[in-house]
Amino acid sequence: MTKILIATDAWHRQVNGVVRTLTMVAETARQFGLEIVFLTPDSFRTVPMPGYAGLRVALTTSWRVARLIEQIKPDAIHIATEGPIGLLARRYCLKRCRAFTTSFHTRFPDYVTARVPVPESFIWWLLRRFHAPSGAVMAATPALARELRTRGFRNVVLWSRGVDANLFRPREPTLDLPRPIFLSVGRVAREKNLEAFLDLELPGTKVVVGDGPALASLKRHYPNAEFLGSLFGQQLAETYASSDVFVFPSKTDTFGLVLLEALASGVPVAAFPVAGPRDVITDPTVGVLSEDLREACLAALNLSHDKCRAFAVGHSWESCARIFIDHVNATRLASLPDPAVTETGDTPACDVAVAGGTVRLDGYNDPAGDAG
Repeated sequence: MTKILIATDAWHRQVNGVVRTLTMVAETARQFGLEIVFLTPDSFRTVPMPGYAGLRVALTTSWRVARLIEQIKPDAIHIATEGPIGLLARRYCLKRCRAFTTSFHTRFPDYVTARVPVPESFIWWLLRRFHAPSGAVMAATPALARELRTRGFRNVVLWSRGVDANLFRPREPTLDLPRPIFLSVGRVAREKNLEAFLDLELPGTKVVVGDGPALASLKRHYPNAEFLGSLFGQQLAETYASSDVFVFPSKTDTFGLVLLEALASGVPVAAFPVAGPRDVITDPTVGVLSEDLREACLAALNLSHDKCRAFAVGHSWESCARIFIDHVNATRLASLPDPAVTETGDTPACDVAVAGGTVRLDGYNDPAGDAG
């Protein structure tokens, strides 16, 4: 295996953990002699997502996606998102009986039901259908993996995350603001629960880094907080290192890559005791998890910055990339090399290996009910 194609609807100009993870895995994979190429919205015409102008949705066709995949000639295919590109890449694989893997990055049921009166159970049903023929559904934490299995996802494997400990590290503070500084980094949107942080009575300064549809409203309602917008690279790393406590108010994240970035910068974490933070903050000396977020913030001020740093450096992107590659390669090797063909020659049929067994794919029919 020399080339892996990742199909993703989340890509650059978006600032989130999905894009960061995929980018770092691709960069690191080169160390193992592998090339990771991407099928992204950059290849298609896009339109803004309703209610979220900062996210662009690809407009394309099955034929065009198939043509691009065949031009790339990948040895293996991974589908990272459940959007239009992910759906059409999935259809391509099912029609041609190509094994593929998927990953579960985003809790869409929580996000959708916060905006639209759609039953959460229906969104979970759609997600089960999408991931059912995947050779491995990669989940970032044990808690998420357990939840997916409980909800009927039968082919779940673990895929941990990493952090760039050379970029995110302790350094001299650059923020000239009243201390202590309580920092939150991420998408500024309703599902991130930033009001729970901004409503707290805390000493010093509250700082928010990020952009999103709720930014203008939050600026109006919280004039005493500092909103720095989107920051990247060195500037983002300096902002982490200038802070005293990293506050993570979200209750819907599957992991929270920013938690590792803060810890690598020597900054302790305050968060709610929910999935995501519970799986990352496994050592009580690096973070405080409490239903009382204010209590967690104040208690985190007393934690050791050195212990935070030491905890984070054990999570490398090399390990993350290796786990990803191993899952992709295991699915590729377990799949049948050639599909059986029916007598008419126009409907392929094949067995595709998934974690714990195989499923039969016949043309456009898949075990979830359809191919797209």
